[in-house]
Amino acid sequence: MLQQTQVKTAIPYFLNFIDHFPTLQDLAESDLGTVLKMWEGLGYYARARNFHKAAAIITKDLNGVIPDDISQFKKLPGVGDYIGAAVQSIAFGHPFAVVDGNVKRVLARLYCIKYPVNTPASHKQFKEYADSLLDKKEPGTFNQAMMELGALLCTPRNPQCNTCPISEFCKAALSDKVEMFPIRVKAKKVPTYHIAAGVVRKKGKLLITRRKFEGLLGGLWEFPGGKLKKNEDASSACIRELREETGITTQIESHLTTIHHAYTHFKIQMDIFYCHYISGRIRLNGPIDFRWIRLKEIDNFAFPKANLKFIPMIEE
Repeated sequence: MLQQTQVKTAIPYFLNFIDHFPTLQDLAESDLGTVLKMWEGLGYYARARNFHKAAAIITKDLNGVIPDDISQFKKLPGVGDYIGAAVQSIAFGHPFAVVDGNVKRVLARLYCIKYPVNTPASHKQFKEYADSLLDKKEPGTFNQAMMELGALLCTPRNPQCNTCPISEFCKAALSDKVEMFPIRVKAKKVPTYHIAAGVVRKKGKLLITRRKFEGLLGGLWEFPGGKLKKNEDASSACIRELREETGITTQIESHLTTIHHAYTHFKIQMDIFYCHYISGRIRLNGPIDFRWIRLKEIDNFAFPKANLKFIPMIEE
């Protein structure tokens, strides 16, 4: 099931993914690095890690059978209320209503609900409305219809009320208040962090490090670097971060580029520098692994999207 990801974005990833992992057994037996490489660029990498873990549990502990009991299914890594309801209703016909952003928008307009759609506290109310509407005989079909209705017709802007199959029941449409719903709480300003990273070159090879498996972008490879300190310039920060993270001494050769990238809760401005290795042995502080690789080998490793923006610019 998709979460905060558009269908058109996910389709090529899905096709590539099932081509490489046609069965749960194939996925469970694959190296996590390979799984992350298949996921590269899609974001939300915890989902890939959890999917990999869940496949291993199902194949090893559950005889390859996906639980059709929601309480058991939700014990799998990465399965919450949304995934639980979606899979159990669509795959097994169990009567659980799905509540995602699209469904909330449909419900908010259908009933002129004054609870904000983007606060955790109001989720219970939307769940109650969804449960009351659910077609218990065809819950999977109903849930997919609600999600598609929100994605294709009851859109955030310019909803297609004239072709909507439930417009005659929609309180917002009947009272000409569609643009007033859903109600949203104004989000806090997203912070921007200034980061410096180094493309360290040594005898024709480049240094990459691997992030811890837990947390943001866990398990991915990257060019080492980190946040600038107060009143610190980007080049100085790059040298300092390389020394603190890897233990080596480097020298700035030139500025490669500056890239901007947005995550869910923050943005980054990243300055990337070509760096010349001077001395020192790799002693990692933060990263869990490292490699000295040739540029032609770089496609064998999974990188965050921010790194993917400047990797094509790197020269031998």
